[in-house]
Amino acid sequence: MKDYGISVLTQYQMEVFGTHKVRGAILCDTDKGLLLLKETRMEESRICALAKIYEQLNANGFEWVDTPLLNKEDAYVSKAEDGTGYILKKWFQGRECDVRRENELIAGAENLARIHLCMRLAGEENGFAGREENPVIKEYARHNRELRKVREFVCRRSVKSPFEIAFLKGYDQMYFWADRVLEILENMDLDSVFKEAEAENHMVHGDYNYHNLLVCQEGMAVTGFEHAHRDVQMEDLYYFLRKCMEKHHYDERLGYRMMRAYDSVNNLGKKERDYLAIRLAYPEKFWKITNSYYHSGKAWIPAKNVEKLSLSVAQTEEKKRFLRNLFAFQV
Repeated sequence: MKDYGISVLTQYQMEVFGTHKVRGAILCDTDKGLLLLKETRMEESRICALAKIYEQLNANGFEWVDTPLLNKEDAYVSKAEDGTGYILKKWFQGRECDVRRENELIAGAENLARIHLCMRLAGEENGFAGREENPVIKEYARHNRELRKVREFVCRRSVKSPFEIAFLKGYDQMYFWADRVLEILENMDLDSVFKEAEAENHMVHGDYNYHNLLVCQEGMAVTGFEHAHRDVQMEDLYYFLRKCMEKHHYDERLGYRMMRAYDSVNNLGKKERDYLAIRLAYPEKFWKITNSYYHSGKAWIPAKNVEKLSLSVAQTEEKKRFLRNLFAFQV
């Protein structure tokens, strides 16, 4: 962040006692409490739409979120001299959720359920476009085409890198999963899940992971709502669960406790569990790393990416057991 970004603070009706630089932002100690100033490329209209979510969360007693503040001109985006946009948000004294601490992940799942109950915006004209019914089928069909395309590309290369060798080694197994999941999904009746989400204007956080959870003395705060949109709320739980399970080698006990924590606040019915299972079953990490490779220079691939790719393949049996025992789901 540029030093003169601090001058933007004069555009707000508040007294600043001190500032402290953190990664990509400035922490501000003010008479309004702890605030965070950071650069933003979001349009004012987008932040105004997001503000409706924050307002609804606050109105329902969920105040531990990074609510944006209006400046003296009643705008959310404040411009510096060079035209850079900044946003000032409510912040909290705490640390990032530790993915190694199971109790914090369980609390995060329960926290998500509470947020979801509040994130149902009344009225169709709320600034968020709806999604088409069952977009996951199109998403997985596209991913599968991309996997086949990468395989064709790699097979044509005369000299293969360690990444490409690892990719080919795991491809058959991972593509089998990808193809079977799409086939199962095409024969599943999940239309009611999408119709309900659309009819009730369900909103999702869009990036709910342990990096966006702050563990504070008084409780857990949630930040990073920039990707919020209308969608099936199980998308958030799927993403959070997948990220945690990848770190914990699909620990059944932890997965069960996280789902139970969510269910204790916001009921997980059969259709929600089916949706979670089909989302978790797809080899998302394998596709993501492969897709990143294909769209990169391909000349040099970090060793860490080779490790991640190999791990995603190695965890397949763990995930298979996890899905069978927790969801009675088999590929």
